[in-house]
Amino acid sequence: MKTIVECVPNFSEGRNQNIIDAIAESIKAAKGAKLLGVEPDKDYNRTVVTFVGSPDAVLEAAFQATKTAATLIDMRLHKGEHPRLGATDVVPFVPVSGVSMEECIQLARRFGERAAKELKIPIFLYEYAATSPKRKNLADIRKGEYEGLKERLNDPEWKPDFGSVFNEKSGGTVTGARKFLIAYNVNLKTSDSKIAHEIALRIREAGRPKKDESGKTVKNEQGNAIKIPGSLKAVKAMGVFLERHNIAQVSINLVDYETTPPHTAFEEVRKEALTLGTEATGSEIVGLTPLQALLMAGRHYAKRDGIESKEERALVDLAVQSLGLSQLEPFDPAKKIIEYTL
Repeated sequence: MKTIVECVPNFSEGRNQNIIDAIAESIKAAKGAKLLGVEPDKDYNRTVVTFVGSPDAVLEAAFQATKTAATLIDMRLHKGEHPRLGATDVVPFVPVSGVSMEECIQLARRFGERAAKELKIPIFLYEYAATSPKRKNLADIRKGEYEGLKERLNDPEWKPDFGSVFNEKSGGTVTGARKFLIAYNVNLKTSDSKIAHEIALRIREAGRPKKDESGKTVKNEQGNAIKIPGSLKAVKAMGVFLERHNIAQVSINLVDYETTPPHTAFEEVRKEALTLGTEATGSEIVGLTPLQALLMAGRHYAKRDGIESKEERALVDLAVQSLGLSQLEPFDPAKKIIEYTL
């Protein structure tokens, strides 16, 4: 069995094609790494890059891409819709084949140590590589974003796992090991991002703080906010406005697609949208998806529609159609499904 690791770094640049191309070229130059996808988003001002290879090849490609981003991206000038901590915002290592989660944790640590030493970037470890429970969640580490990072580094509780000095140009980077995450966004028939955010609060696992009759957050005996959990497990979500398409979107991270697959998230957003006077019109997958996720969707909609065909491509096509995955950009299974790209 081949040893294959996936890496899906997110870079804080989605508009300057020269910078995006330079980052991609630095990955291509790493022997043994295969670049699978480069997906810039102008509204988010962010690019998601996907590549695979042997553990050492992926580690080298991740470092070279981070080095290129540190040279070309200036966070002091960056503006975008998506939360971010630095030029290279997050670098997750994902076991695909013949590699354990523990091995990916070690890859993240090696990457973090090198990036901090050679590039002078403060590095935080998250998910399975996290050194404390409060650092497991990426959103918790990103709190305050780039603009609040300098002050946060003065807090002993938020001392980086590697490095310690604020890098004004590059910000900070989060790295770690995780399961396959599907970046999945649902489009709404409205331009009101407040509606999208309300839906996000209703569905995301973390939910929302409980409020009393006067609108104040209810706290427990320890002084912590009491949360009302959302309806979906293993889901992170927020509402955004896409200026390019003049629509609001529920931006979702499916952190365990076997627990909550795309079609479950889509149908839940559809249900909540109707209660708020709008509709879910389609969706998109940013980056790549495992074949299994779309087969799960295909089987769900085949059962709903009384379709007996269980042929793989027919199920994929049904999933693409039912989820409206080509509403904003054409969805090409050959380029979007990870097994079809290898």
